[in-house]
Amino acid sequence: MTAFSANLGFLWADRSLPDAIRAAKAAGFDAVECHWPYDTPAPDIKQALKDTGLPMLGLNTRRGDVAAGENGLCALRGREQEALAAINEAVEYAGAIGAQAIHVMAGVTDDPAAHDVFVGNLRAATDLAKDHGLTILIEPLNRFDAPGYFLKDTAQAVGIIEEVGADTLKLMFDCYHIGRTEGDVTGCLRAVFDHIGHIQFASVPDRGAPDHGDVDYAAVFALIETLGWERPLGAEYKPGLDTDASLGWLHNI
Repeated sequence: MTAFSANLGFLWADRSLPDAIRAAKAAGFDAVECHWPYDTPAPDIKQALKDTGLPMLGLNTRRGDVAAGENGLCALRGREQEALAAINEAVEYAGAIGAQAIHVMAGVTDDPAAHDVFVGNLRAATDLAKDHGLTILIEPLNRFDAPGYFLKDTAQAVGIIEEVGADTLKLMFDCYHIGRTEGDVTGCLRAVFDHIGHIQFASVPDRGAPDHGDVDYAAVFALIETLGWERPLGAEYKPGLDTDASLGWLHNI
């Protein structure tokens, strides 16, 4: 039976993170994950995880100056010190709450040097991850939601993973982003499965719950199970005003 993780960046986003963790448990999720938890004291999250027994699958490195359009720092030339500080912060926070993985965000750039900058920062991140028992994730984002984002598709991401050559570096496979950019979600899953460290999903194209849209998630989830995936899949969709009202799919899909 497929297990699911609630992404608290979108689900119960109107609540504090500890309260959202408890809501995810009450709704029947098997795990949780988040985006940028840094404004919440780590002991508060750790206590909520302990109370619920839910694992925290992952969190993101900071985006930088969001008001200026930044969406990650780790592929930006001249920002290497800030990028490494963001990675260190994420590693420390993940350790404090017992999170399993860190999504290292590349950023918006068309600089020809971005590839080498990103690879260098990922090598530093994977060295830290190895010492702390963490997985480092990288995620291609679609051009509609994240125009100009450096990491654009699975082929580029897999090439970087292979170049870095670290066992702790994996692909965050978001079915929504892949569906928007590459189209063939099941074909991509099969092609890159050995590189995947986490899987997320939302309807295509509106990023809502997975019970409608262009992707047949009953078929996708069945394929993932057939391929041998055993970890929770991340529900990273936009639920509208009421998360609880959006959860019909959780026990029916």
